[in-house]
Amino acid sequence: NQLVVEVQSFGFKYGVPLESSIVMDVRFLPNPFFMPELKDGSGLDDAVRDYVLDNVVTAQFIDHFFPLLDMLLPAHRQEGKSYLTISIGCTGGRHRSVAIAEATGMHLQETWPSVRIIHRDIEKGLK
Repeated sequence: NQLVVEVQSFGFKYGVPLESSIVMDVRFLPNPFFMPELKDGSGLDDAVRDYVLDNVVTAQFIDHFFPLLDMLLPAHRQEGKSYLTISIGCTGGRHRSVAIAEATGMHLQETWPSVRIIHRDIEKGLK
């Protein structure tokens, strides 16, 4: 059976998505929100993505998180699951979670034919 995977970013201040199979909190990563030149951007912007991903703590996290997912996805499919939602959250769902969700989705797309990336809260909090 095919496993359909959805990787979604979200903001904890708007609630954890109830459809989540796996929830990862990335609020421990450096926050671009506090950098004036990055605050108004999102994790889809090169400068924000680079700020989040080009960090030793982020690299250590990814070195653990991706192999964990690489083990969990086949196990879910083996159990007969056809749908899996991986939700990645930061405070507002605009910077860190978006950058990590994009990187996670791209990693999973190398192995899984059906991976969709969505950003639930990326537009919230904009004036």
